[in-house]
Amino acid sequence: MNALNVAVIVVYLVTVAWIGLRLSGKQRSSGDYFVGEGRMPWWTVCFSVVATETSVLTVISIPGGAYTDQGFGNVELAFGYIIGRTIVAVALIPLYKRGGFVSAYQYLEQRFGRYLQGIASVTFVVTRLLAEGVRLFASAIPIELLLGEFGLSLGYDVIIVALTLLTVVYTYLGGIKAVIWTDAVQMGLYLLGALIAIAVLTGRVGASGWSEAWQGGKFHLIDTDFGLSHILTSSFALPTAIVGGAIFAMASHGSDQLIVQRILATRSVRDSQKAMIASGVFIAVQFAAFSLVGALLWAYNDGRTPAQLGLSSADGLYPDFILHGLPVVISGLLVAGILGAAMGSLSAALNSMSNSTVADIVRGFSRRTLSDQTMLRLGRTMTLVWAALMALFAMGFSSTTGNVYLTALAIAGYTYGALLGAFLLGRLVKRANQFDAIVAFAATVIVMTFVVRGVEIDVGTAGTVTEKGIAAQWLVPIGVAVTLAVGGISSLFHPAPQPTAPEPAEVVA
Repeated sequence: MNALNVAVIVVYLVTVAWIGLRLSGKQRSSGDYFVGEGRMPWWTVCFSVVATETSVLTVISIPGGAYTDQGFGNVELAFGYIIGRTIVAVALIPLYKRGGFVSAYQYLEQRFGRYLQGIASVTFVVTRLLAEGVRLFASAIPIELLLGEFGLSLGYDVIIVALTLLTVVYTYLGGIKAVIWTDAVQMGLYLLGALIAIAVLTGRVGASGWSEAWQGGKFHLIDTDFGLSHILTSSFALPTAIVGGAIFAMASHGSDQLIVQRILATRSVRDSQKAMIASGVFIAVQFAAFSLVGALLWAYNDGRTPAQLGLSSADGLYPDFILHGLPVVISGLLVAGILGAAMGSLSAALNSMSNSTVADIVRGFSRRTLSDQTMLRLGRTMTLVWAALMALFAMGFSSTTGNVYLTALAIAGYTYGALLGAFLLGRLVKRANQFDAIVAFAATVIVMTFVVRGVEIDVGTAGTVTEKGIAAQWLVPIGVAVTLAVGGISSLFHPAPQPTAPEPAEVVA
């Protein structure tokens, strides 16, 4: 039985790589490699965006959260994400598409200059290396546990290297097209896995199980605690989810090259907007599906805690059910889906980091004009370089404590506010120049480092002292406010730039 499951996993991994290469075709230009020459169907881009932001931890932690105390709170978060993506679709996507950009940071060059573009790009690739390296290591943890159930023990380093090598094959050869097509396949598989789990669990718990989960609060959606400390520290407080979540999504999907690159691969502004907004809707559906898995698992296990089930944390609930509650082959297919989630986020990161390195740093600071073929070769070379660095970085975490992991997960709080703030400064403060933007960017990173690492709020009751950090959704609004304030004040100390005279109209005889 274990041999059958392992065979299913191997066949799936090979098939995904083949599909990516088969559908991507031969890459003949840097534009083809980085944005698919702007010819990708919007629905595949939509699925790729969803798969890019879905990691192994998302697949296993949302059911675990619904099982314990979050209920359907992640769906509430998705409402704010939809609002933020809609704003990005209206305000920023036309700017990127009509400018013919292959990187979001090319706007910063156009508006401010190449130095801010370079700073933004370096910030992106360094923080993405940190975040994705730790995500790659974290992905190896449940995969090692899952494979252990099949009688295999490979070790974290072997899993990290194997995932990286397999992913880099189709990412290196197929470019963004391979990434998008494989993302679509992988998203379909892990979502199908959730639907299969729901069907099996429903058959086992029946209507009474749904009723028990409802009465146990597992379908709880809206957090109506409007206490100030709760709003500031809980990701699931309604204002945090809607307002903070919307601004967070504006940063993650409007100023992060990881997502913007996929959107730029569509055929038109309208297709880009449809892909962006639809991805928010699909995220809500995905969160609901995985939350439902967690609620039904609670009824299936009669409400027992993870510890009572012999599990170290709630994150083990869904993988444990896959391995012990589903028939052979199906369980292997769902494990493959978890592997697919890891590969999808990794391939997306490698291609976007390569893109930003070449388009924003190498080309931006090169003293000579680079040919398109040189750009293509550099893009592929940087894909290999970043893959090697990411694997080495991930393996370096194999013996670390959870503190480093939690710091890496909070990395968006350090930089997202500065990145989104730079874009908004360019749009809203007309007199701001490159010096203002760089000063504001640096000040924001410094302030947010203090906020993320040093600010805690007392949420204790009845005389108890319990402190929590500020909810991740509020870190971006704080960062944006700092960028706009510092950049706006700095812009008052120099004359406003003179408007550029319009080009004379061409006279046609």
